Amino acid sequence: MTPLLRETASQTAGPYVHIGLAPYAAGFDIFATDFGPAIAGPQAHGQRIVNEGLVVDGSGTPVRDVLVEAWQADAQGRYAHPADHQGGKAADPSFRGWGRACSDFETGLWRFETVKPGPVAGRGGATMAPHVNLWFVARGINIGLHTRLYFDDEPAANATDPILNLIEWEVRRKTLIARRGTRDGVPVYRFDVRLQGEDETVFFDA
Repeated sequence: MTPLLRETASQTAGPYVHIGLAPYAAGFDIFATDFGPAIAGPQAHGQRIVNEGLVVDGSGTPVRDVLVEAWQADAQGRYAHPADHQGGKAADPSFRGWGRACSDFETGLWRFETVKPGPVAGRGGATMAPHVNLWFVARGINIGLHTRLYFDDEPAANATDPILNLIEWEVRRKTLIARRGTRDGVPVYRFDVRLQGEDETVFFDA
């Protein structure tokens, strides 16, 4: 009879997350290319924007060691991936479509520089509103949290988005809507993520 193996010990995500995934933010210059928060190159088509926000815990305190990854479509709604076969949408060579950012270790603010995504063709031909897919990990978050950022200046598209409409309560849908502002003439969309408590952000299964 084969003896049962003991369960491997586990621990919460610690500082090694930044050292291994975003070493420059942790003060280590060890990779030739550091994957950063610039999702779209200078020549990318579309409206330049900034997405930024905080991750707030149940006590209302900003989490200051967050690592965030973002995936999004380009300005015409095409992903920078060979599996995207949407007809009539040519790839934008200056658009990377993916980024990684660390929150500021003092303020907790994270940010991405990108272009506003276009609507994407979803399953069954349904059109998804412009959105950004986000993944968060930090100390105390054992399993990465997946959510979406939608834009408050796209009310008509948001109203028919098939994913938003899976959320039964409208008040819960509002936790996925980023608020538009302006800084130095550039649109800035604020998206604060609340881990617990009142106005807890909607998270999705991977």
